[in-house]
Amino acid sequence: MAKTSNINIRIDLETKARAEQLFASFGITVSDAVNIFLHQSLMVGGLPFDMKQPGFNVETEAAMQEARNITSGKIPTKSYTSARELFDELDREC
Repeated sequence: MAKTSNINIRIDLETKARAEQLFASFGITVSDAVNIFLHQSLMVGGLPFDMKQPGFNVETEAAMQEARNITSGKIPTKSYTSARELFDELDREC
């Protein structure tokens, strides 16, 4: 049997529990999963997945751009002197 070595990592309890549950559904332990990750990293010569910022769907991207345009003043917005004034206008629109 090959000699082994320990690796100690710190991770929050919820993530650990969720990972244990996920890997158990595949019939492996977290230790097995870490071994698979390390072997795969060595095989590909780096991380075995692309690292990139999370993407958003078209609707979310459009909403984010609209928010940027509002804050930069590119889109004019209406202001109200009170919450009551806002609610009265909303009631009139219904």
